[in-house]
Amino acid sequence: MKTILPITVVFLSVISSQSFAQFSIPKYEIGLSVGGYVYQGDLTPGRFGSLKTIRPGFSLSGARLLSDVFSVRANISYGRLVGNESLYSHPEYRQQRNFKFSTPVWELGASVVYNVFGTNLRPSERPRLTPYITAGVSLAFLNIKRDWSGVNTSYFGESSTVISGLATDTTHRTPSVLPVVPIGVGLRYSINDRWAATVETSYRITVTDYLDGFSDAANSGQKDYYHSTSIGIVYRFIGSKGIKCPKF
Repeated sequence: MKTILPITVVFLSVISSQSFAQFSIPKYEIGLSVGGYVYQGDLTPGRFGSLKTIRPGFSLSGARLLSDVFSVRANISYGRLVGNESLYSHPEYRQQRNFKFSTPVWELGASVVYNVFGTNLRPSERPRLTPYITAGVSLAFLNIKRDWSGVNTSYFGESSTVISGLATDTTHRTPSVLPVVPIGVGLRYSINDRWAATVETSYRITVTDYLDGFSDAANSGQKDYYHSTSIGIVYRFIGSKGIKCPKF
């Protein structure tokens, strides 16, 4: 009895001092990524644009983790979009039309991020490789420079839709601020509870056919788009939250 009593007292003292257990809860994270921007529109033969005119870009982001599944993310990004028909020999008319354009793209946006495995708030339990899906809204700030000086008028003829459409396009104002809808997918690789590496592809849906500066002279029935693929690093800020344990 004399031996049991001191042990009991020590045990109860430890339990009392640990009445609030602590565990890590991630709430916020910041990220930096670099990658390439690809224009997709009337001046490229490929359905998803062309790697011949890919240009580098970067993005800074900040996110708030709302639940195991959802988080909201704000970002600012910069890239360039370029189109140049002289780079493509097929179909033949592209080098004869020879339209070109370029623009910087500053993008401010917000999106919802869906964690497929639902482990946002449990960093110690999450798999190292986690897929995610994003969707949101952004504003793209542009400064479009278009060039039609290389068009071969004798190849098309004065009555062609290229020449008549060009007369319309050159009087049409190009957008300087453009709403876009970014939709993306990504993979996150957890290095530890705080650091992660990411790969993400984001496709931007626009509401204009003048992203490249041309419409009637090219393909007025289809909007212009762009997309980016990037690799990045993410840092999570981890705080602590107490859980009240039962008292003895």
